[in-house]
Amino acid sequence: MTEIYLTIFFISLLLFLLGSGIWVALSMIAVSAVGMLLFTTRPVGDAMATTIWGTSSSWTLTALPLFVWMGEILFRTKLSENLFKGLSPWLSKLPGGLVHVNVVGCALFAAISGSSAATVATVGKMSIPELRKRKYPEKLLLGSLAGSGTLGLLIPPSIILIIYGVTIEDSIAKLFMAGILPGIMIALMFMLYVIFWSILNKKLMPKSAESFSFLEKVQGSKQLLPVILLISSVIGSIYTGIATATEAASLGVVGALILSFLQGTLNKNSFNLSLLGATKTSCMIAFILAGSTFLSLAMGFTGLPRNLAIWIDEMNLSPYTLLFVLTIFYIILGMFLDGISAVVLTMAIIEPMIRQAGFDMIWFGIYLVIVVEMAQITPPVGFNLFVLQGMANKDMGFIARSAFPLFLLMILAVIIVVIFPEIALWLPNKMSANIN
Repeated sequence: MTEIYLTIFFISLLLFLLGSGIWVALSMIAVSAVGMLLFTTRPVGDAMATTIWGTSSSWTLTALPLFVWMGEILFRTKLSENLFKGLSPWLSKLPGGLVHVNVVGCALFAAISGSSAATVATVGKMSIPELRKRKYPEKLLLGSLAGSGTLGLLIPPSIILIIYGVTIEDSIAKLFMAGILPGIMIALMFMLYVIFWSILNKKLMPKSAESFSFLEKVQGSKQLLPVILLISSVIGSIYTGIATATEAASLGVVGALILSFLQGTLNKNSFNLSLLGATKTSCMIAFILAGSTFLSLAMGFTGLPRNLAIWIDEMNLSPYTLLFVLTIFYIILGMFLDGISAVVLTMAIIEPMIRQAGFDMIWFGIYLVIVVEMAQITPPVGFNLFVLQGMANKDMGFIARSAFPLFLLMILAVIIVVIFPEIALWLPNKMSANIN
């Protein structure tokens, strides 16, 4: 029972520090230092310096600031406007009409952003005024946008998948490939929801639908070509083995700068703002990751992860029961922490359990990201809800209720991925075969 009391001690101290308003990274470092001082004879200062430096100097982590910078550059372009103009002609005739632009637009922007909040903000900036002007129901408009924005965590290049890959020391390229099919599947599920909702609530939908000729559809598609080309270049270079995730990120930054220049939005001010935004975000994430790595080391010295894994093994929990418990745990945790913090805070304890249960760590990364996605639209700390609250001038409760059906769809997506793990593993396995 010692490991249970030790776990309670670590979690209680961490929650106390977080509740006191101390930064997540500093809280983890403090818990690690206290744990090592009380329960080990290891030198805290030497371990902290070595661990934090080792994490910060990781070559794999280089992809993170580059992908963040790419998203920051594109955030300041006319991308959201072009997405709306390019997708509208093709989607307007579907049941649900232009609301589908939210889903497809978020999926496309997710593939070049990697950030859930940036995806919601960028697509919502253009779609909310346009859809309101056309009298689309607020519930469907905001719910679809909140849910679809979570695709920024799953569809590569995903910031959280990079962090997960660095944490478990596994291939980021494989994780990126694993996220593609589940991301497409969830986007299609959201589109089906929009279709069924609009059919069941015909009276609430706009009476007149816009009509576009074939020529107008083709002309509108020109707006999407630069985005599709950039996505194909980044993801294709990783899939074919031509470039690593870091090299592909460099390619993405160059492509984003060229796209921004051609659209006339690249100037000294926008360049500086994108660089400053990327620096702030990357430093925050790197600091959290450094704290997480030190926490993992401290827990390793105390023997907690190993003892917990043994304890869980002795409980004879089935693998699926373990997954069910973890799903509930992460949904509750996600109500109070952002997705990145939730992952890095828990992997030191969770990773041994998952390996002990015999799950593939690439597959588990996709499962974990989908569960964390749910937390982005759960109050009180659903980041997408906060972003939309500021943009749409609606109260948190209304937006959360609007997004709840999509939350349920993500639970269904988790069940499907658990039952059919090949949805996540087929592309990574095929990529390994191609490279070999």
